[in-house]
Amino acid sequence: MVDGDTFWLNGEKVRLADINAPETHSAGCPAEQALGNKATRRLIVLLNSGPFSLETEGRATDRYGRALRVATRGGRSLGQQLVSEGLAEPWRGRRSDWCVLLVRANSSE
Repeated sequence: MVDGDTFWLNGEKVRLADINAPETHSAGCPAEQALGNKATRRLIVLLNSGPFSLETEGRATDRYGRALRVATRGGRSLGQQLVSEGLAEPWRGRRSDWCVLLVRANSSE
């Protein structure tokens, strides 16, 4: 496991193409680190909960050589499950600043 949107499978590094999860290795603030750790733990549980499929939608690899895939089980995206639980955001073509997003979310509560 790398983080909440990237994992190793059979020697291949796979990046979930449909989401962006908070960083764990280069987090911009403690809140991002904490949420990234939660997303990572949850993705481990989701991946280990039974067989899943990896589908290519769009590009097959990213600029880092990672396989870009959507992980699904029973027709549902595991990445979108993380989004619905508040542990990731839909992929919008670039990474968001999680520290800014988390500050906004906490100030509106």
